[in-house]
Amino acid sequence: MLPPELPPLPSLTRAESELVDRYLEAADLLGRANPARGHDTYGALRAAQALVSKAAELRDALAVMHERGERELHATTLARAMRVLDGERRTGRISLPPGPTR
Repeated sequence: MLPPELPPLPSLTRAESELVDRYLEAADLLGRANPARGHDTYGALRAAQALVSKAAELRDALAVMHERGERELHATTLARAMRVLDGERRTGRISLPPGPTR
């Protein structure tokens, strides 16, 4: 049996695609560096080191959009693209895990 087919990505400019990709990559690294969800300092350190270059790539993607005159972020479309790319799970690792119930 084949896995369910993902919905298609919405139409994005190349710069918007770069923005979404770089944002999710940075979110992955932030999740790995999250002290509330981490397991060891070495893994968190490696993620933090890699985050520096990913943040620069994210900045560059936004700069390209701005330079090309793309002044607005179409949040609904970009959010849809992020959901197709498993963005909810990937960004969920950034938050705190559920606390103990009282």
